[in-house]
Amino acid sequence: MKAVKTLSLATAALAAALVIGSPAHAATGIQVGASGKTYASSGVQCGMNPVTGMAPFIQAGLYNPAQKTKGTISLNNTPIATVSFLSPDATVWLADGANTVAVTLSRKISDSYLFDAAPAGDQANVCIPDTSSNTAIGDLEYAASYKSYATVTPGCAWNPRTGQAQPFVNLFTNGSYLLNVSVNNVPLTQLNGTTRAHTPVFLSAGLNVIAAANGAVSTDYYVRDGGTGTCTLP
Repeated sequence: MKAVKTLSLATAALAAALVIGSPAHAATGIQVGASGKTYASSGVQCGMNPVTGMAPFIQAGLYNPAQKTKGTISLNNTPIATVSFLSPDATVWLADGANTVAVTLSRKISDSYLFDAAPAGDQANVCIPDTSSNTAIGDLEYAASYKSYATVTPGCAWNPRTGQAQPFVNLFTNGSYLLNVSVNNVPLTQLNGTTRAHTPVFLSAGLNVIAAANGAVSTDYYVRDGGTGTCTLP
């Protein structure tokens, strides 16, 4: 594999300003290939795959491309995207374990980047938290901290935010704890055990990560499969 150099966050921010039509640079640190003509994210990120849900990905593409520059992005030796001056970046969803992402401009210019996306414990992938310490009692799942619990089996209800019927589960605070609730890293609401003791959590397609954070003390996690992200009302 060719060597790569990792840029500091400050340098990456400067690079972002110089690359036309490439907003992906601003979202994360980057590493530039040995050729100086390609780049990839400096590390694995987590995001919502439209089919599988929360999953690991990186951005890769051309670095300061000329107008006629074209290239191919490959994942583990399989071409997955073409890039050009007008479309210089692509999202690369990673497989479990070791991944090699290559950005190739010609037979002589090809940079490779290694990313480790190996899951641990009962994780479905590296972006899914290990919830093996949670306890299931009937149709309720209690977090290891016992500060919250959630229904296991999704129901179906109309989501006014999306204007469609979606699967959902209910999340409860187990006491008077103040919990900041988020789903797939997006803040949703606060639970406090008095004025708001529970909330519905609508699920997107694929795997969803629900988090209930009690400040910096503890964070409870629940993983739910939203299927296709839609459902039929009874």
